[in-house]
Amino acid sequence: QLQLVESGGGLVQPGGSLRLSCAASGFTLDYYAIGWFRQAPGKEREGVSCISSSGGSTNYAGSVKGRFTISRDNAKNTVYLQMNSLKPEDTGVYYCAGKVFTTVQAMCAGPQYGMDYWGKGTLVTVSS
Repeated sequence: QLQLVESGGGLVQPGGSLRLSCAASGFTLDYYAIGWFRQAPGKEREGVSCISSSGGSTNYAGSVKGRFTISRDNAKNTVYLQMNSLKPEDTGVYYCAGKVFTTVQAMCAGPQYGMDYWGKGTLVTVSS
């Protein structure tokens, strides 16, 4: 089955850290830009961070810049999102998505339709 699977979510205190993983099953991520998106309760899903297929280009939402780092290990067919200095407003369901033939800017800030793959999400809760 061709799918993306997120993991690493959980409950963390403000100021803490989590690392999310997005693993591909049934296909190789080598040709796909990968993005992390999140949906907070009662809000629309938003782009958090995106990385090009080679890993040479990245994009971050202003609210996470300097705190989150996206990376990828194509040998492990996995993309990571290291989240530091977490805030309560980072709470939400985090999804990863894959798309070919796109830029990281278009993927993160543009319309979210047309992604080739979506994962089912992992819940991140930042609370004391």
